[in-house]
Amino acid sequence: MSRVLVTGATGFVGRHALQPLLEAGYDVHAVSSAPAASPATDGVTWHRADLLGDPAGVVRDVRPQRLLHLAWYAEHGRFWTSLENLRWVEATLALVRAFAAAGGERAVCAGTCAEYDWTTGAATLAEDAPLRPATLYGTAKHATHQMLDAAAPELGIALAWGRVFFLYGPGEDERRLVGSVASALTRGQRALTGDGSQIRDVMYVADAGAAFAALVGADVRGPVNVASGEAQTLRGVVEATGRLVGRPDLLDIGALLTRPGDPDALVADVTRLRDEVGFRPRVALEDGLAATVEWWRAQPPTS
Repeated sequence: MSRVLVTGATGFVGRHALQPLLEAGYDVHAVSSAPAASPATDGVTWHRADLLGDPAGVVRDVRPQRLLHLAWYAEHGRFWTSLENLRWVEATLALVRAFAAAGGERAVCAGTCAEYDWTTGAATLAEDAPLRPATLYGTAKHATHQMLDAAAPELGIALAWGRVFFLYGPGEDERRLVGSVASALTRGQRALTGDGSQIRDVMYVADAGAAFAALVGADVRGPVNVASGEAQTLRGVVEATGRLVGRPDLLDIGALLTRPGDPDALVADVTRLRDEVGFRPRVALEDGLAATVEWWRAQPPTS
């Protein structure tokens, strides 16, 4: 049984990768920075580790054959420009080097669609599209990938890099689009959004976790878009959420200004994910939004 180490295992995506990895037959070991954050997941062995302080320690203890590295600084709004990105570049490089030194064979890391050049106006972004990140976050991810990709042959490992597009689902930060709309409407509050004219590739978070689990078991190397491949207007997503809550009257579409530099369209070409990894999303937008709304309905009221 191949052993896989999952970082970021309590995060928005990571928690959804654990069960698919178990079902694929892996001996799953997961990292948490604090004991209280480690959920009781049958079949998963949990380890407490500070990846910024000692990224190599847990690798030496577990000695995994596979690595799924999802951990990164993700404070909403702040991650775009935070200097914490530099610390995570260093930690990621040290983690993968330790993984290789411990006999690791295949590493899968999470990248971002923010590595791409968002100014090209391309209808879809394939993995070979121009790369020109406009933020520190995107630059840090891109630089990490470049270094690891160049080092992988010398380290003796296979490397895949999953570029994540736009995710939504239960547990989403309520400052993000779907989280903000669903949380407000289920509390009977007005939901303020932009005009919603932008086109985005949105994917249910459980599908993203399953896609990364599939990447761990695939032979694919290099960048792979982790996305649905379907274009949705943000207005359509917001209006569907309003219908599912039963309070479309509380939607205030156009109340917020569009952020400067926000591209008109960002949609992934998912040919590699579909044909080479063999993964297709299972959750339709309406079903994913319905599950998200029900999760928000179940949350205790805020004071």
